[in-house]
Amino acid sequence: MNVFAEMTGLDPLTSGEVVVAQNIAFGLIAIIMIFSALRMVTTRNVVHAALYLVIVLAGAAAIFILLGAEFVGVTQVLVYIGAIVVLFLFGIMLTRGAFGGINLEEKAEQRKMSILVAGLLAVVTGGALINTFSDAEIARSSPSTTATVGDSIFSQFIIPFEAVSVLLLAALIGAIVVARKD
Repeated sequence: MNVFAEMTGLDPLTSGEVVVAQNIAFGLIAIIMIFSALRMVTTRNVVHAALYLVIVLAGAAAIFILLGAEFVGVTQVLVYIGAIVVLFLFGIMLTRGAFGGINLEEKAEQRKMSILVAGLLAVVTGGALINTFSDAEIARSSPSTTATVGDSIFSQFIIPFEAVSVLLLAALIGAIVVARKD
């Protein structure tokens, strides 16, 4: 039970009170995530990039927990940090990539193109977010619980959920077949 909920008038979900500690924690997590995201895309070492990705994903999980969505935060840790990043690290360790071989003219052209694409993507994403969520509000009076999320996944979306699990199983079997040495 939330300590604030037991005190009358201090429940941050139903009252208009702002919890300063949550805002400070959000700011710190956001700064760490931005720094790690920038280091992730600027580092030359692929393993370090994957480890910076772990920090970014852990920050996203921490923000979900700050918002009161514990189920989504724990799922973020289990699925993304626990599975996807480990898969990236195994893929990095098992493959041998070609390093070097790019001259400075090609690198400058790639940098210009990547800045153009990143700017275009930021404008399109920002416009879509503003257009979609400009008048949206979070329902502070009734936060979602794990039971609500589970009911929505396993009642209405059970067929897509099972289809994705079968697809992941087929991908796992395919990866084992491809990686197997004859």
